[in-house]
Order: sequence, then structure tokens, then C-alpha cells
Amino acid sequence: MDEGDSPKSKFIHLLQSGLKKIIDKNLKSVSRDRLILLSLISLFVFGSALVVFSADQIVRLGAAKDLRDSRLSADISESFYNKAIISPVKNITAGSPEMSFAQKNTLINVSSPAIITPKVFGIIVGGYEKSGARNEILTYQIEKGDTLYSIAKKFDISLETILWANKLSRDSKIKPGQKLMILPVSGVLYTVKKGDTLSSIASRYKAKIDDIIDFNGLSEEADIYIGDSLIIPGGKMPATIASPQINIPVADSYFIFPCQGVITQGLHYYNAIDVANKCGSPIVAASSGVVQRTGWIRLGGQRVTILHPNGVVTYYGHLSKILVKPGQKVNTGDIIGYMGRTGHATGCHIHFEVIGAKNFLAKYPLGARISWKK
Repeated sequence: MDEGDSPKSKFIHLLQSGLKKIIDKNLKSVSRDRLILLSLISLFVFGSALVVFSADQIVRLGAAKDLRDSRLSADISESFYNKAIISPVKNITAGSPEMSFAQKNTLINVSSPAIITPKVFGIIVGGYEKSGARNEILTYQIEKGDTLYSIAKKFDISLETILWANKLSRDSKIKPGQKLMILPVSGVLYTVKKGDTLSSIASRYKAKIDDIIDFNGLSEEADIYIGDSLIIPGGKMPATIASPQINIPVADSYFIFPCQGVITQGLHYYNAIDVANKCGSPIVAASSGVVQRTGWIRLGGQRVTILHPNGVVTYYGHLSKILVKPGQKVNTGDIIGYMGRTGHATGCHIHFEVIGAKNFLAKYPLGARISWKK
């Protein structure tokens, strides 16, 4: 195209012609006034320069838009067709053909999925949150060079708090890769047992009842149930340590799988296993019992706890929907809700915890697929 016929040239010519007509029209009346004349000449020169600059900008912006549109189209095509799709469930390939049976459930051994795990990741405990303060329990993976003292300093809690929470002593040896539970404040982590009251717990650990109520988001002093995990801020372990809680031996036939899916995280917190599946997958009562707690907690999201006749409590966290209410009796296999990713969760899964007995899912390897027998 001839440069004189370009949009830029036509635009410049049009505006310059307009300016010239304005000046010619008024030139005779102002020829005697040199100041006004000089002003009009300056306007013509400045206007011409402005016209050239504006025309250049318009042309460049038009070209840039065309280029951006073409790149965007290419980027969308590339991202749509080449983007990697990662699914920890679908990518699992079958391993050993052997199958293990647990009551009416079947388990298929499969290869472990690739999992990216941050050094520090939150787990279930939640509730009341003081402004600017952490109130969840963390799992910390020990790094090279760490000591129990340096870890305590890093999280601004006492050394004793780490020792008590992890059943360690000052002489305990730690190594890289080992995981420790880290409480949000100096104090004690306690699991409520039959016959406990907040008054007796506070007295035993030299703590204040109001602090326990506030930190754990309890509505009142009586708002505790067997199996609840309480953080006792400022608590001190008694000089005469009580006998450790003995887990009730439970036969495999006592529980069924709480859901179907893939085990994506082994034992963490005290006694929990994570199982992943699609959001909306049914969650069932692992055994008969009475529903204790339902509803939202900050990290666990929508959760249900069930007290079973033998005193064991099961916990089901991160649900998308809850179908039961506190005090409701449930039978083994009853649907109590649906899998979700509420609370502190990076994907659809259930945080299944057993309090007062061994977690029967702990014997299955990471990446194993569990399912109900048809």
C-alpha cells in the first residue's frame, strides 16, 4: 500500500486541513495583533505534532490488539489441548492381583499415586480463632539440622508442649523426614474420656476453664463429648503421668469402610487416615452408634462424630453435606453424609479418625483402593 493512502496519512491530512481552515478564517482579523498571530502559528505546529503522535498510537494500538488476539487464540488452543490433567484416583494402576477382604468390604492393592505434600500442612482440629493467632494443629516434617529446641522456637511454643504432644522425652532422637504434631500454643492436647468434665480436666492440667472453652470454641462448660480433642492452653502435664490411653482391640468385623476411594494419606494427627474419591460420594457409619457432633469446624469443615457401644468414637471430616443430627441412632452402613472438600482440604476426601481403638484403615498401604463388596 502507498504510504500516502495509509490510514495514518489520511488521519494526519484531515486534522491538519481542519487546523489550517480555522487559522485562515481568523488570520485577517488578527494580523494586526502579533501576539494572537504567534499563538495561532504555535497551535498549528503543536497540533500537527500531536496529530502525528496520536496517529502513531492509534496504529500501534491497533496492531498490538491484533497481535494480542492472535496470541490469545494460540494460548487457548495450547492450554486446552496440552494441559496435563492430574487425578490421583484415575491415574492409579493396578498392582498385585491379590485381594484382601474385611467383612463385606474388598480391598485392591494398587500402585501409590504421586502426591506433592508441603512441609507443613494443616489437619483437622479447629473451632475458635483468636484474631491474628493460629489455633490449628500442624504436622511438621523434620528437616536436616532441626532439633527439638529449634522446632519449639520456630513455632513459638514450649519444648514441653512438643514432647507431650508427640510422646517424646528430652533425650529422644529425631531424624529428617520424621513428623511431629505442633500445637498452636504452649499447652496440652487432651482426648476426652468417659466421666470427664471441663472442671476436672482444668484442675488436672493446671489450666483455666474459660481458656479451654474459648480456645476450643465450646458453647458452655458441658459442651464436651467422649473422643473430643481439646487443646488446653497453658496446661501442664501432671508430675505423676496418668496411664496412657489403651486402645480397645477391635476385630476387623466390627467396622466397615466409611466410604469407597483411594487412601491418599496414612496415619496422621493421632489416628486418622484420608480417603479420596469424587465429591458427593456417600459416607456411611463405620459401625452402629449414636451421633454425637455434627456441623462446621474451621479446619475440619462439615464433620460428624459417632459414639459406638464399645466406647470408641469415629470422626468423619470435610463432608459436603450432613444427613444426621446429634442424638440420632445410626446402623452400620447408614449414609450419614457425602464426601466433600470443606474446611482445610485440597481435594475431595474424608478425614476418617478412630478415637479409642486402632484405625483399621491404617494397615492398608498408601494408594490402596478400598471398596464395598457387591
